Amino acid sequence: MAKEITIALAGNPNSGKTTVFNNLTGARQHVGNWPGVTVEKKEGTCRHRDYTIKVVDLPGVYSLTAYSLDEVIARNFIVEEKPDSVVQIVDASNLERNLYLTTQLLELGANLVIALNMSDVADSRDYRIDVNQLSALLGTPIVCMVASKNNGTKELLEAVVNTFENRTERAKVKIDYGKEVEEEIAKLEGLISEDDELCRKYSPRWLAIKLLEEDEEVVKKLSGA
Repeated sequence: MAKEITIALAGNPNSGKTTVFNNLTGARQHVGNWPGVTVEKKEGTCRHRDYTIKVVDLPGVYSLTAYSLDEVIARNFIVEEKPDSVVQIVDASNLERNLYLTTQLLELGANLVIALNMSDVADSRDYRIDVNQLSALLGTPIVCMVASKNNGTKELLEAVVNTFENRTERAKVKIDYGKEVEEEIAKLEGLISEDDELCRKYSPRWLAIKLLEEDEEVVKKLSGA
């Protein structure tokens, strides 16, 4: 039986996401539109070991707060389609700005792999990133890449397959918002957890956080639940 993995590429604009997508899929890609909108959707495939890997290139976004159509598309795909892995392309020379999206992907409970791209630019600026410590803090594998030179592509595919095969063993990282906020999250999470159907679709903690943020898209989802 053929083994298949679906991964979604996420990342800030200008992080090198399109280059990573092209390196992974080569000519095995096609372009269409996301359902109901005119935003371009790119998909492709590649093989690694005995897996066929479907690669979906999400729109470039700085966050998943659903203030723009691109953010709604990216977030809905991760939440609704539940890809086996989300690969976040991170600009190593702009680490702090890129990690905001990382925290939101962790909140979603995504099976995350980080591609630390533009490592050469970070080195040229004398930035020193403790990759092992960052990986431990985030609870996710990190692969250093220079996508413009196609360096790190095989290592990224290896990390994707390893993460897929060991997904049940990974501990989920929880963002701590402080005592008062966490108490409110816990109250909402408890109420949401009483709805089994809702819990099968979404992470109760993520829904609770979005309700506290008064996220209009999440309010709509719950209204129709």
